[in-house]
Amino acid sequence: MASAVKDSRSGYGSLLRTPGAWTFLLPGFLARQPFAMLTIGIVLLVQSTTGSYGTAGAVSATTGVSMALFAPQSGRLADRFGQRAVLLPGVLVHATGVAALITLALAHAPLWALLAVAVPTGASTPQVGPMVRARWAARLGGSPLMPTAAAFESVTDEFTFVVGPVLATALCTGIHPAAGLIAEAVLTLAGGLLFAAQKRSQPAVHRAGSGDRPRVSALSVPGVRVLIVAFLGIGAVFGGMQVSLTAFTQHIGQPGINGVLYGIFAGGNMLAGIACGAIAWKVGPRRRLLVAYGLLALATTPLWAVTSVPLLGAVGLVVGLCIAPALITGYTLVETLVPAAARTEAFTWLTGAVALGQAAAATSAGQLADGFGPSSGFLVPLAGTALACAVLLALRAHLLPRGSAAGADAAAQRVPDRAGAGAKDRERELARA
Repeated sequence: MASAVKDSRSGYGSLLRTPGAWTFLLPGFLARQPFAMLTIGIVLLVQSTTGSYGTAGAVSATTGVSMALFAPQSGRLADRFGQRAVLLPGVLVHATGVAALITLALAHAPLWALLAVAVPTGASTPQVGPMVRARWAARLGGSPLMPTAAAFESVTDEFTFVVGPVLATALCTGIHPAAGLIAEAVLTLAGGLLFAAQKRSQPAVHRAGSGDRPRVSALSVPGVRVLIVAFLGIGAVFGGMQVSLTAFTQHIGQPGINGVLYGIFAGGNMLAGIACGAIAWKVGPRRRLLVAYGLLALATTPLWAVTSVPLLGAVGLVVGLCIAPALITGYTLVETLVPAAARTEAFTWLTGAVALGQAAAATSAGQLADGFGPSSGFLVPLAGTALACAVLLALRAHLLPRGSAAGADAAAQRVPDRAGAGAKDRERELARA
């Protein structure tokens, strides 16, 4: 284990010394913070103005569904025309949409008006995380550092889910119900414009020419479709936890600890992500994904029965610890399945799946909380992960197309060339997948 940690540390150090990495890492970190603030900010604002978790969940869900449907199109356009061309108009539309949503909510506009504005607000959400991953892939190619980059990005994502909800909740409960969304819009605008300005590090544009192969959508890859289902389940955990924790803390008269509890949950996710990068895995990614999902489903089982705040924090921490291995492994797998020309699109499909699962879970958990009490919303993460786990088990053969030469070559690139490892060792590692 000591050697594994040592290797990991040198790997992270080498990763962060990649030429040009910091030029997109810092702006990307700022630009992705609002992603974790949007849905919780909507829930807190709309619930404050309407008094209904169901209504708040419906508006939040509409935003998430719109994000999920348009994110892959954004990724496809970024692959074809460049990330800057997509980001610049996107952040402007998003900031305008958030401003309109705040105005309508404070004016007690009807639900249909809130839903109408939620559509462009979600559709224009900048997909900075997938764009950063695409930049890593363009920089590193088939380098053994790619799994380290996947772990690093997962940790960065989860750090935003620690900071974002806590910040949004503190602003909404301590200053004004709209303060969380105002901060989200400002950060999106500032961070998105700074990230778009980093033109040198963006991946090459893949325009189809007369002599090129026909463009293939990432969605045509069977393994990507399976991973989308898996990430729907992860989204169900995020959405169900957000709404259910909000309802639970409101019910016990301590709304201020909502952000703390969600931060503990997201903090477990972040810690697990760091640990995943510190382990020299001998088990293949498919098996790791299945094990991680089984553990996640088990961890979500007791949530609905917990009535104590400390115990809920402890169970939430365990749930968070089980998410990162599934996320990291999923992103690692998709890199081996999809060609560079569709890579940003593939990452946005997974991000969109999380958003769609989060939206559906927010709606379901909100309805359950309104009708059957705050704890009943915690059944949603359990149902989402259990269904996704069953699909993964049934379709696991699609996660690594061994029969495809391209798939075998891509998988071979992912096996680290450790000192003294020969061809037989690499073949054994591929077999474990």
